[in-house]
Amino acid sequence: MTTMPVGQSDVRWPQPKRVRLLALVALIFFSVSGGAYGIEELFSTSGPGMAVLLIIVTPLIYSVPHALVCAELGTAIPVEGGYYHWVKRGLGRFWAFQQGVLSWVCSFVDMALYPVLFTSYLQSLVGAVAPGEHVLFTVGHLRFDLNWMICVGVIVVFTLLNLLGAGWVGDSSVAFALICLTPMLVLTAIGGYHLVADGINPISSMTASQDQSTWNAFGAGLFIVMWNYCGWDSVSNVAGEMENPRKHLPKALAVSVVLIMVGYLLPSIASLAVGADGETGWQSWEAGSFSEIAKQLAGPWLQISVTIGGMFAAVAMFSALLAANSRLPLALSRDGYLPGWLSKESKRYKAPIASIVGSSVIYAMFCLSSFTDLVVFDVFLTNIGILLEVAALIALRIKAPQMARPYRIPGGWWSLSAITASLLAVCVWAAWQQYADEGTKAVTYSLAVVGGSLLLYPLLSRRKAARAAAEADAAGYGVSGDTPETGQLAGSAPAGRTDSVDA
Repeated sequence: MTTMPVGQSDVRWPQPKRVRLLALVALIFFSVSGGAYGIEELFSTSGPGMAVLLIIVTPLIYSVPHALVCAELGTAIPVEGGYYHWVKRGLGRFWAFQQGVLSWVCSFVDMALYPVLFTSYLQSLVGAVAPGEHVLFTVGHLRFDLNWMICVGVIVVFTLLNLLGAGWVGDSSVAFALICLTPMLVLTAIGGYHLVADGINPISSMTASQDQSTWNAFGAGLFIVMWNYCGWDSVSNVAGEMENPRKHLPKALAVSVVLIMVGYLLPSIASLAVGADGETGWQSWEAGSFSEIAKQLAGPWLQISVTIGGMFAAVAMFSALLAANSRLPLALSRDGYLPGWLSKESKRYKAPIASIVGSSVIYAMFCLSSFTDLVVFDVFLTNIGILLEVAALIALRIKAPQMARPYRIPGGWWSLSAITASLLAVCVWAAWQQYADEGTKAVTYSLAVVGGSLLLYPLLSRRKAARAAAEADAAGYGVSGDTPETGQLAGSAPAGRTDSVDA
């Protein structure tokens, strides 16, 4: 029998589970879409003809261009923190800091929507969980009720899953995708049968009403559908935990674009079998209407199945996006802007414990209804992030033409010009539409967040520099024979944290 030497305490943990190709597709699917759940309002806003056209066209002018940017940069710089490091390599530390902070702050309200969406689906099955139905206690204007406690429960469960690492999140996403998509496949089959058997024309009208112009229908619908097609860059944040990201990321993005478009298109067209009028007619569709449509087409059993599918879609989106967004404070911590304990990883699973848990606590607080109106700055901050990524792509093509790019967008500068023009036009238009809908409130909130980020950078940069200097001085004093005047280490790089990817 062999014995372990006294004092030997190191444990050789197995390698953490990596995100494989199928799991990567599932992660992208839930980072962007989650299925057709929530697309219903597009049809009542723009009409069935325009809605179908937008579901097909929007990927061409928005999803594909952004996915191409992510494919090139993601394979060239496949590291933890993804698009934060793309911008740092292309545009420098200042803009990378803005990208990281603004994206993380934007996630506060985005991520809170998914547990709330879960409870809204659950409410259709169990009315007692409705907001305000069972208030536990209040603190000022904040109301803590049973609905919020369920949101917290969802967050706790998927925080624990995320602590096992992105590999486990990816594998669970594959299972969740099967649960989410199966009811929609059944709905598509039954609705499609009615379309054929009853001779129904699903595209009975191009617009929502006879007096709605084609341009108005296109504009109003584009604003809705583009946010059902955004988030292609999210999965890049866990590139350090992928299996062969240089090879798998472009494939996964290509498959996901097609899967998501088909996932929106087929159930929507099949559901048009209910017609335009009545309680479930497309003229009255809103988020969650697929459940009532399923009931009319097949009965309560399909209604319950679709509702459960929507619940799983909501939590799967939260889980996938938590894996992505929690890597932003990790990257900022590694670069010295945030406290070092935020970059602490578990020994076995290599998951950023403090970053995941801290982000989840923030998301739980934003699940309170008092914060829901903050979502108005989402459009502006998302647009800023997309355009910074495009700028980083162009800058790296100029500054680092020899950089290894396992996937390179074909077509040279003509393609880059088309991508830039398309994404710039859509982002500017969406920001204008948000201003038209929300007025100065959206602009005020956005300016407040951007202004805060701009002010934070010099403060945290000075703190980072002072800490680096202190560490260098400490290292200098710690070498035998060195003095403050003659120590060889006084001017060297500190032994502590440095930028995780050089700018």
